[in-house]
Amino acid sequence: MFLMMPSIKIGIGIAVFLFTLMLSILAVERGTNKNLASLFDALWYVLVTITTIGYGDITPTTVPGRLIAMIIMIGGIVVFGTVSGKIASMLFERQRKKDRGLLTMNRKKGHFIICGWQEGMDEILDGILGANPDLFPADIVLVNLAPKEALEAILHASRFAGINYVSGDFSEEETLTRANVLGARRILILSDYSHPYSAMERDSRTVLAVLLVKKLNRSLYVTAELLDEHFRKHLESEHCDEIILTRNYEQRLVVSASTGTGMSHVLEKMFCGVGGQGLAIAEIPAEFVGKPFSLLASHFTAEGKGILAGILENTGNFFVRKKEALSEAQKNPDISGVVQNLKKVKEMKSNKTVLAPPPDYPVQKNARAILVRPVLDEEGN
Repeated sequence: MFLMMPSIKIGIGIAVFLFTLMLSILAVERGTNKNLASLFDALWYVLVTITTIGYGDITPTTVPGRLIAMIIMIGGIVVFGTVSGKIASMLFERQRKKDRGLLTMNRKKGHFIICGWQEGMDEILDGILGANPDLFPADIVLVNLAPKEALEAILHASRFAGINYVSGDFSEEETLTRANVLGARRILILSDYSHPYSAMERDSRTVLAVLLVKKLNRSLYVTAELLDEHFRKHLESEHCDEIILTRNYEQRLVVSASTGTGMSHVLEKMFCGVGGQGLAIAEIPAEFVGKPFSLLASHFTAEGKGILAGILENTGNFFVRKKEALSEAQKNPDISGVVQNLKKVKEMKSNKTVLAPPPDYPVQKNARAILVRPVLDEEGN
């Protein structure tokens, strides 16, 4: 037997109640009240009365009619009190679930998922929003098990208004499904400090999350943070699009500074620029695909966009790039040529970095430019 939802049952009950009242008032007033002579007149009167508007253009004249009018008035108060209370309750419950991260992001499409929690999460979010002008807080879904107090500072901050939150372990499939990983555009998996995990536990959870994400949505662009380089091969085998080796970067910065050459200042300028300053990745105009590197370098210099330091190849989701490359490789009419092309496809690497290539180096399709843009000081110099 089909069981109707309680809200549907209530709606049907109200409709039956109104219809009964409409027929009753019409039955007792017709013939004696010229203002209540048709079904439409009765409908108009019931709706005006039950909504407590009360224009007074139609009023019952008989005693039974007035008794029914009293029922309609009282019924209107009860019905609308019940309905408004139900709506308020539903809105409150939805907001409560949202604050606790219990909602499912089924309606989200093209969003950016950020898994894990770290100190200074607000600064990380500020940086992400600053580096992605087309990204808004409402496009971001946080997935973590951070303490309630720490989360509230972000969820209730005006600059992050509209940001979404899913509570749960991001290394579990059920949590990633609630974050709608199938509909997402990008995902960033941070080394998680929401609990006192060991470094190995943090990296293990990151690797597990990447494996799950690639299982659920291979076309998703995945960036993951690792502490130990030994886990890198596991992510590379799953073709994780970007791997951030935090400790390695920190150690290399310290080592560079120890040489006394001022390298740390160079790196600070390169990475800490704002508004497109410092090191940047830029789109390459389509007309330069297949052209020499030197020609592209001259273009960026002439446009005042910066100095071309290199090329980033096979950008975007690796599985999409590989599928495209396989399709192109099989177009060669020469069998031996096809074999050579397939070998090249097998050796493809996601976001392959080519720094300072020779002038005649050909610009590949799906490549991006690595630019060094001027960094201004506080005085604008």
